[in-house]
Amino acid sequence: MAKNNSGRKWALGALIAGAAGYVGGILTAPKSGKETREDIADKAVDVKNDTRVELENLQDDISDLLAKAKAKAESLGSQAREEINEAVLRAKDVQSKTSVILKAMKAGEAEDPELNKAVKQAKQAKKNLSKYLKG
Repeated sequence: MAKNNSGRKWALGALIAGAAGYVGGILTAPKSGKETREDIADKAVDVKNDTRVELENLQDDISDLLAKAKAKAESLGSQAREEINEAVLRAKDVQSKTSVILKAMKAGEAEDPELNKAVKQAKQAKKNLSKYLKG
């Protein structure tokens, strides 16, 4: 799982570096203002789509972890079961919020701060649930 996570970090870093290079290239290119604005708008759509894909992947990962957590919780003692159940509840809440954000994105209603918050919460829920499953 850690190998997959480092691959995502690398991909996200590459995406950010690529976007920064793209914007820098656009701003220094000899294009008209209209062409430059169109290029920037197109890139913003691409970044939003990439964020949507990342949220969908995180939601799938959380679903897999929830299934594993449920199976593991059945074999644990009462205190450990309470701890994992709390992590599961938080992960389900984040998964639900992520689903709402994805639906809003598809309807064109999601704003960037909402997207960033959803990605951050989904990553934290995945991390917390993974921690309990390793222990």
